[in-house]
Amino acid sequence: MYITGMFKELERLGYGAYLEKYPFHRELGIDLKVYIKEKGGLNKKRVKDKFESVDMNNKLPYPAELDDLIRLHFLVTSRKVTTILEFGVGKSTKVFDHALSINKNKYKSYVTDNLRRSNKFECHSVDTSRKWIKTTREQFQTDHVKYHYTKCQVSTFNGRICTMYKKLPNICPDLIYLDAPDQYSPSGNVRGISTRHPDRLPMAGDLLAIEHFLLPGTLIAVDGRTSNARFLKANFQRSWRYQYFKNFDQHFFELDESPLGVWNSRQMKFTAAKDK
Repeated sequence: MYITGMFKELERLGYGAYLEKYPFHRELGIDLKVYIKEKGGLNKKRVKDKFESVDMNNKLPYPAELDDLIRLHFLVTSRKVTTILEFGVGKSTKVFDHALSINKNKYKSYVTDNLRRSNKFECHSVDTSRKWIKTTREQFQTDHVKYHYTKCQVSTFNGRICTMYKKLPNICPDLIYLDAPDQYSPSGNVRGISTRHPDRLPMAGDLLAIEHFLLPGTLIAVDGRTSNARFLKANFQRSWRYQYFKNFDQHFFELDESPLGVWNSRQMKFTAAKDK
């Protein structure tokens, strides 16, 4: 699978070497020596408390997981991504901004002259919290990010209970990053069922609703949220290649269809081509 091959390429290069080439950690305020010492290594995963990710009273951002952020940055640069739709703002927002700035410097002329991309080198980040948006904007300089505040509610997709944002940016992304909403942001319920319970699970259905607007070659990255990823996999109607990487708990969907026309074909070739 293409995504598997990409991550093998990253492994061959080495996470440390990639971060040395693109030291975005500095813009996150991360002291690399301290980080490695505290975590025991660049790729060492932090074990969370059993209720940490479902604690409705938690008001603090999760500590940085540099290996996850390196993979996200690598996806953007290696696939020459032009337009990102991000669900949930935070450190990943700055990482996307940094990676897009690199792509813009390298490919702006080519993309402008040869591809049909109206939101080129933009990350559109959606969140239900004005506070987190404000915090992210104040903490990080993000020249390539457009922030979208919207509410989220419990809804259904084909009779199946899930959550839906009330408004999404009207863009055509080539990369989608799903890391929100949390369980407690969506309002309302359907027949008494909601996600506002520590034993419930996030279940975003927005990508199902816009599936048929997505272009062949679109990549979706889901951070954790295994039940949500399985929900998407079970309900997608188009031809998606799916891969789950258990060692870093991320899911990937790639829309594996023939191009829709000349412009989509050009974009897919551009994405797949390796720099000389």
